[in-house]
Amino acid sequence: MNEVAHELDLLEHKLLFVTGKGGVGKTTISTALALLAAKRGKRTLLCDVDAKGDISAFFEQSPLTFTPREIEKGLFAMAMDTEASLREYLHLYAKVPLLGSIGPLAKIFDFVATAAPGVKEILVVGKLCWEVKERHYDLIVVDAAASGHIVSQLMAPAAINSLVKVGLIRSQTDWMLEILADPLRTALAIVATPEEMPVAESIELVERVASETPVSLSAVIVNRVLPELFGNKEEEVFEAICERERMAELNRLLDGDVAPVMEAARLAVTMRRTRAAHLERLKQALGNQVPMLMIPELFTRTMGRRSITQVAMACGEELGY
Repeated sequence: MNEVAHELDLLEHKLLFVTGKGGVGKTTISTALALLAAKRGKRTLLCDVDAKGDISAFFEQSPLTFTPREIEKGLFAMAMDTEASLREYLHLYAKVPLLGSIGPLAKIFDFVATAAPGVKEILVVGKLCWEVKERHYDLIVVDAAASGHIVSQLMAPAAINSLVKVGLIRSQTDWMLEILADPLRTALAIVATPEEMPVAESIELVERVASETPVSLSAVIVNRVLPELFGNKEEEVFEAICERERMAELNRLLDGDVAPVMEAARLAVTMRRTRAAHLERLKQALGNQVPMLMIPELFTRTMGRRSITQVAMACGEELGY
């Protein structure tokens, strides 16, 4: 079983993978953490593994490419491209010119990748580990594969190791595994929301990461946590206001129907307490082994530069900055 990396500050690692079930805000949290690191003076690389384009949209930038570019002071961003990663690998280790054609080789690679597990993933993980090895950045934040695929992504070097026993490729995967297994350099953060399925999937993933991968789990980040509107005493007042006679009096005083507002407040309280039960389940499953960070619901329809900054500030507060 691998170690838990929570004793080290989340942003003090060199390589931080961020994963989570689809729809929980994985890209938002990845971007916010990278922005926070850059604002704290770290030369930071943010890598979009799935190349969905959300990161560039957050900063109103043109689509990202394999070549990193600075999108904020100290914050560089790139989109992963396995063919470009293969080209870079061949240039570095086989001295193939970057501008040369690898068309036929790419076709062979696609054939091999289909037949052998971990081949495409190794180009993703290999690129990231190489950046760590070369120390081009203080921190690399990876908007990694979703929770259903992250284990196979992290296990790619080990999968290749089991297939190749000697030679250049074996030596390459050896140093990658060394970086991935070092809790001082590499860690994983899982993003969840306080809902039944994301919590259940996160608990399962925590167990799989510990038993199947060499990477240490640094934190579980719970996104979109609703605030507690009021406590028990305030709730008594709220229920008293909701009595028919008082509601009618409020309607007369305000010259309108306050019922929708009161129902909205009641719904918010119900949702908060329902989600609190899921949070408690997650907390019990984690015990004292992994810290939980709570990021509040922003109540915004779209995410942009301002919203990402707010999430980054919330992450900073949770990390004690």
